[in-house]
Amino acid sequence: MIAIGVLVAGIVLAAAPALAHTGHGETTGFVSGLLHPLAGLDHLTAMVAIGLWAGLAGGRRVWAWPSCFVAAMLAGALVGWQAVALSGLEIAIAVSVLALGIVVAAGWRAPIALGLALIAAFGLAHGYAHGAEAPADGSGLAYAVGFVVATAALHAAGLALALALRRPVLVRGFGVAVAAFGLALVASAGGLA
Repeated sequence: MIAIGVLVAGIVLAAAPALAHTGHGETTGFVSGLLHPLAGLDHLTAMVAIGLWAGLAGGRRVWAWPSCFVAAMLAGALVGWQAVALSGLEIAIAVSVLALGIVVAAGWRAPIALGLALIAAFGLAHGYAHGAEAPADGSGLAYAVGFVVATAALHAAGLALALALRRPVLVRGFGVAVAAFGLALVASAGGLA
């Protein structure tokens, strides 16, 4: 398990710089919104990890946790869209990736309500980043629809991966990789300086 996690972490860390947030990519229209979560490894990793964690934990968590993230992300996007100042966004996003990696690596079957609370906090941070970057005109709505669709697809991909692997130890190996990437994000965001 650890060897798989180290291998995946090495590939992820070598592939691109940490982008714990904001300001990467175009933010106008549906296609931009659709591509945004795929272009930032911080978002992509966190959103896949939500699906991995839900699949690993099972039960009602399979639909409740990803749905909670999407709802909280939309709420955070609305706050960001209104240009409300929020400090510490980069570190909050980085910590979300680290924390999600840890809970997947640990195979933690959190009580559903506790998982919802954690996921809501993470969704708010990621959503704020999306909303702060969205244009204030009508294309902002199309952008939001795009990032919601992409987020749901990434959650589904993580869930499908967790279910396809059928061995919790393999899913937990991915959690090790996510945690390693999250640690690098925290360090680059200044959290370990």
